[in-house]
Amino acid sequence: MENKNQKILIIGAGLCGSLLALRMAQRGYQVQLVEKRPDLRDVTQDAGRSINLALSDRGLKGLRLAGVEEEALKLCIPMLGRMIHDKQGNTFMSNYSGRENEYINSISRPGLNMLLLDAAEAMPNVEIIFNKGCTKVDLENAVATFKDYNTKEEITYKADVILGTDGAGSVVRKAMFNDRNFLFSFSQNWLTHGYKEITIPATENGGYRTEKGALHIWPRGEDMLIALPNLDGSFTVTLFAPYSNSDYCFDTLTTPEMVMAYFETEYPDAVALMPNLVEEFFDNPTGPLGTIKCSPWSSFGKACLLGDSAHAIVPFYGQGMNASFEDVVVFDEILNKHDSKTSEENDWKTIFHAYEMTRKKDTDAIADLAVDNFREMKELTATPLFQQKRKLEMAFESQFPMEYFSKYSLVTFNEDITYHEAMTRGRVQDKVILNLLNDGRLPDSMELAEKFKLVKKETTEALHDDAVVGNL
Repeated sequence: MENKNQKILIIGAGLCGSLLALRMAQRGYQVQLVEKRPDLRDVTQDAGRSINLALSDRGLKGLRLAGVEEEALKLCIPMLGRMIHDKQGNTFMSNYSGRENEYINSISRPGLNMLLLDAAEAMPNVEIIFNKGCTKVDLENAVATFKDYNTKEEITYKADVILGTDGAGSVVRKAMFNDRNFLFSFSQNWLTHGYKEITIPATENGGYRTEKGALHIWPRGEDMLIALPNLDGSFTVTLFAPYSNSDYCFDTLTTPEMVMAYFETEYPDAVALMPNLVEEFFDNPTGPLGTIKCSPWSSFGKACLLGDSAHAIVPFYGQGMNASFEDVVVFDEILNKHDSKTSEENDWKTIFHAYEMTRKKDTDAIADLAVDNFREMKELTATPLFQQKRKLEMAFESQFPMEYFSKYSLVTFNEDITYHEAMTRGRVQDKVILNLLNDGRLPDSMELAEKFKLVKKETTEALHDDAVVGNL
């Protein structure tokens, strides 16, 4: 028996909130979805703050659950691997997988958000309200107060439970943090780097100025440029650079001359593709990059955090949106186990606790992996040892597709294993292969099958040793 009379108030109608609203409505709940910004289907917003999204298997699983995967795939451009650009303008492709049909997808954040809002709004038991920013939350009574940005009036909504999907600056999380009766732990770690977006426009006939089926990276050690394709022939380019204490950083890139000198020195082949580079550099904001972890995610059995409000991560594994969509899948599975079959009301306290116990170690894992991948992308992708490792992993995945999965594949293409397991196995594999290569124990003369056997043996032993240490 679904609880059709129970009202769910979801605060935040971004990607996670809109998918969650759709899924909760499909389960039969009365859903009220409230968003502080205007309806993005009517008003263009967030220029220069999108960070193009990489949709992969975990995210697709969430969209599939809600019946919107096929529609979302129409908005996608497959990216088969990383196209690495060196300072001389040379490029080489590093595929994401040695198996066929494994790739990630470039997708527009607003395009996907609109699709999810349309699908949620089509449900008879969903009400979506825009332009109302949450100002305070009474956690114990599931009551939230909002300010109408147009009329400046205050309005209060009450529900059976509140689900906070209001992002990294979550007001619902702040209410938990400020409740002195509530033992709430919170950490916020900023990178010393920020980001800025620039555009590679389409050609005059609407074509692409560089390879469409790749995520382009210009790794330069302390800083890097990445570019993701859009459906209209353009690319969204993102510069990641230090704020300060570097020859080239946001503190020193203050004049058109400095900006051009920097780009012509570090990214000469990209400059030719960006005719509006200087204007966009100064017009678009510089955004911060940080990781948020907190616990517990729920309070009084009346409110629960999902998505970025519970676990904001940096974008370097392309898993922020995918992790939030996977939250919806895991939450749905917990509801399947605990949904009341006999009474009109769920035991939400039990549901929220079970959800966090199941999920938190995985969101912590992907947060840590995303920071790891930042270093990998800006520094290691250009090193010979790393390129050797990736080449070997591609060969393993091609020849032993059911037996070998790189760390990247475990995280990105294996949605039926957890992030925590993917991190544990992937890190050990990486260490084993890099050590074997560095020690000259995987020479070119060795057969691939022998290399695989050695890597597998050493990985199994290392995982066993780690498990033993972990149990001491």
